[in-house]
Amino acid sequence: MVHYSILISVYHREQPEFLETALSSVFDQTVLPDEVVLVKDGPLTPGLDAVISRYAALHPELHVITLPENVGLGAALNEGLKHCSYDLVARMDSDDICVNDRFERQLNIFSQHPEYDIVGGWIDEFSNDPHCPEAVRQLPETHEEIGRFFRIRSPVNHVTVMFRRSAVLAAGGYQPFYLLEDYWLWGRMLHNGARFYNIPAILVHVRGGNAMAARRGGWKYAVSEVKLQRAFLRLGLIGYGTFCTNVIMRFTVRIMPNRLRTFVYQKLLRK
Repeated sequence: MVHYSILISVYHREQPEFLETALSSVFDQTVLPDEVVLVKDGPLTPGLDAVISRYAALHPELHVITLPENVGLGAALNEGLKHCSYDLVARMDSDDICVNDRFERQLNIFSQHPEYDIVGGWIDEFSNDPHCPEAVRQLPETHEEIGRFFRIRSPVNHVTVMFRRSAVLAAGGYQPFYLLEDYWLWGRMLHNGARFYNIPAILVHVRGGNAMAARRGGWKYAVSEVKLQRAFLRLGLIGYGTFCTNVIMRFTVRIMPNRLRTFVYQKLLRK
């Protein structure tokens, strides 16, 4: 079996019980990770530190990287990548829950298709109970479908991906782009010739609801969307017509009231 790393970043606003559930799902896999690199993005709360200390004592494969101050997700992940020992790296958020055979499925795909550089999958979203999801985000499966879908929306669920570290670094790694570091990375990887695949199955249970929709709104996010579409246009990943359509639609979603944006995400952008 191919070795792999898991990369997680956590910061002070996370809930200790959410982190504990996330780590539990990582260490309850059908194929266990060879290492888990957990980046503490700045000082944490005593509750979060207690969870990390407990799991580090139980699992020597958990390596904790401590940053003296909060630097943001992209920079924290770049630092974590430096400490990953293996080329295959799986991303995991500190408040989500992996299905117990997630990594086995992804490793099997990489074994069968060595040409792939990144393998993701579907997510379902819940507010309180992961057994009662409220929405599912399904994505195209093949590289060709993913390339077409990319022009209008992010074609990969970031929290589900397992990627080749070498391919990510070849595209410049994670770069600063307010709340859109992942979409920007996928664009640069596609531009660089990386091959994508999405497993047509739910791999991660994600905490959604009103709180998630609130994080995805506001003027700062809207402006970041416009800048990202402009960057895609400069790279030739989208045309001018697509650029104009995307800016109008995405900007509108970001500045609409939170309740309406929640409806759009759950009823129009999910299944």
